[in-house]
Amino acid sequence: MSLFSRLKPFAFVVRDCIILQFYCKYTEGSYAAGMDRIDRKLLNILQGDASRTNVDMADEVGLSPSSCLRRLQRLRASGVIDRIVAILNPAKAGRVLKALVTVELKLHGEQHMRRFLDIASAEEAVSHAYAVTGATDVVLMLRLRDMEEFDALCDRLFRDQHNVARFFTMVVIKTAKEETAIRL
Repeated sequence: MSLFSRLKPFAFVVRDCIILQFYCKYTEGSYAAGMDRIDRKLLNILQGDASRTNVDMADEVGLSPSSCLRRLQRLRASGVIDRIVAILNPAKAGRVLKALVTVELKLHGEQHMRRFLDIASAEEAVSHAYAVTGATDVVLMLRLRDMEEFDALCDRLFRDQHNVARFFTMVVIKTAKEETAIRL
């Protein structure tokens, strides 16, 4: 048996995997469904600076303003564009302290997780709340004015909650990267 004949089935498997990946990436319901290169370029531009005018974006991608506007309206209607927001400078907004908190719950299950996430999400200082896998149950990102606000939040959210087994806090001393865009 030659080396080629032994590798031939492997080549078919690789080809089938590539076809499967292509099919999964571009089937209806995925984020990429119906999007072409120009749509992705428009989305990248919009994520970088949502205040740019339609005329400016149309010029950059080589479309007429009306065609560009129709594409953006379609992307909004399809849900690809979830919302358009302003990103504030935390220091100028008075939220200079950033911390990550991991939380281990005593009781597990959907009801207990949902209850804690609802309580955490209601806190003004909680900017992100995630249910996660692994050694911990929840990860929170906090934006705080000072340590006094953090201490009060710890009382309300962790120390006074009967379902919190333990929590660990990591105060951010330097941000190496903080990106809101999803590059396409």
